[in-house]
Amino acid sequence: MTSGFIWLAATTGLISLLTPCVFPMVPVTIAYFSSEEHRRAPGVKGAILFGLGIVSTFTVLALVLAGVFGAAGLNRFAANPWVNVALAALFFLFAANLFGWFEFAIPWRILTAADNVARKASRASSLGALVMGATFTLTAVTCTAPLVGTLLVLAARGSWAMPVVGMIVYSTAFALPFVMLAMAPRFARLLPRSGEWIHTLRVVIGFLEIGAGFRFLSNADLVLGWGLFTRQALLLVWVALAIAGAGYLLLPVRMSATRMQSGGRLIAAGGALAIAAWLTAGVRGRPLPQVEAFLPPRAPLAIATGARSSEWMLNDYEGALTAARNTNKLVFVDFTGYTCTNCRWMEANIFSRPDVGAQLDQFVLARLYTDGDGDIYERQQQFQETTFGTVALPLYAVVDGDGKVRGTFTGLTRDPAEFIGFLRRSASGG
Repeated sequence: MTSGFIWLAATTGLISLLTPCVFPMVPVTIAYFSSEEHRRAPGVKGAILFGLGIVSTFTVLALVLAGVFGAAGLNRFAANPWVNVALAALFFLFAANLFGWFEFAIPWRILTAADNVARKASRASSLGALVMGATFTLTAVTCTAPLVGTLLVLAARGSWAMPVVGMIVYSTAFALPFVMLAMAPRFARLLPRSGEWIHTLRVVIGFLEIGAGFRFLSNADLVLGWGLFTRQALLLVWVALAIAGAGYLLLPVRMSATRMQSGGRLIAAGGALAIAAWLTAGVRGRPLPQVEAFLPPRAPLAIATGARSSEWMLNDYEGALTAARNTNKLVFVDFTGYTCTNCRWMEANIFSRPDVGAQLDQFVLARLYTDGDGDIYERQQQFQETTFGTVALPLYAVVDGDGKVRGTFTGLTRDPAEFIGFLRRSASGG
């Protein structure tokens, strides 16, 4: 489990607080708990239990997902092309909702029933605060669902614990401000009031969700082999969305009531245009290390290693062993996935380095996909699990021509020297 994923989960939880469904409820919720019976202790206790209710609700979601699919099932679920198409449709649906084209909410009967349970419980015990936390989570789902869904899909890399830990971190970051502000209610008055800026933020998030939707379509494209959503095509879509977002922010500037509003829009629009220019450089071929993990690979059948492109033997482990015996080399096996973001990051930022490429050139290179649609991918996933005891991606292994394991490396590293050290130790038998 990488620290990067933990940071992503925490950051996503904090970002969720700024969504239009959640932010207006912050001062209301804080006011309720800070004024409970006009005593500090019950308010703080209630706020903590309220936060636990939020954490419990999100965590139960992750536990159900992990329990239903299991480790290997989570991996295949995340890579299923039709799941990715469905996720893309969901993102487009929520974007339309944020644009105000229609209203989408949980049926009022469900919310009313949960609220009634919370009110009855609050009169009898502290259980009410827990139930209220769960109720609040349901009311916020229209804005948090896309963020939570993305996090769960990114977490589904073969370990059942990843979604659970991810949701605990996400929901803790999401709930913590409620607890902290309830303990010091005077700070709640410093929060900006809901207003036009919330609507603006709502639309901007809508543009981001469209971009995420196309990213999930590119996942389906990779698995099904459509060849439509290439790296350049996806970047062009993101460029268009950044320009559209800048245009939206700039149009109302002349009509803004205050200089502060106009200044904020101008700064945000400038940032969007800068992002568009940066992404355009990527369309022209410039590497974009910060987002390469979320883009389709440049060349699915080969990978740049230094000054030249070394061919990989795709989904042919036995052929790689034969080649290793014929050339007296070892085999470098890359267990990867079409939709594995950590795999793409390693390919773009580690494998592309000349010093790493020089080491890889000493091996027969075999790339085995485990998340595709077909029997061969299921067999390769089973082979990975049986031989190495995990289905987590990425997994790198060095074996000899007889299949004897010389070394393994699991997950992502940002330290090229660490990966080069693994290759050298495996090659030398150390």
